Amino acid sequence: MNDQPSDRPHKFEVRARHTESTVTVYQAYRPEIGRAAARDGRFPPSWSRERMTWIKPSFLWMMYRCGWGTKKDQETVLAVEISREGFVRALRDACLSHYVPALHGDPDAWKRKLRQAPARVQWDPERDLRLNPLPYRSLQLGLAGEASARYADEWIVGIEDVTGLATEIHALVREGESDRAARLLPEERTCPLDDGVLAHLRA
Repeated sequence: MNDQPSDRPHKFEVRARHTESTVTVYQAYRPEIGRAAARDGRFPPSWSRERMTWIKPSFLWMMYRCGWGTKKDQETVLAVEISREGFVRALRDACLSHYVPALHGDPDAWKRKLRQAPARVQWDPERDLRLNPLPYRSLQLGLAGEASARYADEWIVGIEDVTGLATEIHALVREGESDRAARLLPEERTCPLDDGVLAHLRA
């Protein structure tokens, strides 16, 4: 089986599970935080609003990052449904995490913007079912300060514990059942965004 989607994605685009009003992103936490968040639909007081938090629209990139929920302090995988309005706002306010002369011109100006921006973006290779890199990119969105607080307190629509799904898909991959594993993956489609939302972030 070919683990790549049948279409050929643009190298820099947002592919996500989404509706007209929401976008689903993934995070992984230690059980004390992750289970409480899934139970209550919001992060517990122990979740720090002062630290940068990274959200990922790609389920498989999250699996790459957390080792299918086996890495220490990443044992609970969450699907966090957030408002599209909040997601777009974060992208508009974001700064690319690395310097690109064609986009930023003066490196010092880029450094100042990076320090001041409430969000930052990096593009990492998307992953297939075996977590091998693909020739197009997956968005990682880091939220800090005001953006992190808004994410936790205003943008969240729902939180689901998908650790069991991650475990099931991983088991099928290990057993060589790629077709069955692929059928269980969340459906991630290109998320239509105005050109101005990503133009300053396409590396």
